[in-house]
Amino acid sequence: MAAVPSRDEVLAMLATYGDRRPEDVAEGIDSLELAWLIHQLEQHYGGALDLSDEELARMSTVSRAVEVLREMKAETDAR
Repeated sequence: MAAVPSRDEVLAMLATYGDRRPEDVAEGIDSLELAWLIHQLEQHYGGALDLSDEELARMSTVSRAVEVLREMKAETDAR
């Protein structure tokens, strides 16, 4: 992942699922929204995300999704 999306960018990506406004996106992320978000991230950043089951489970809210993505980026940068 070249960059970490901001919270606003994650909300905008989630908003495209169900044709909503970003401000109408709830904090909680259900499994279909998570699948959509991962798809959007992979399309936007041009590659597959290698997320463990634990990381996926932690991405149950918008805040936690951004946190996991930041951690992923930090781990990638440290290599």
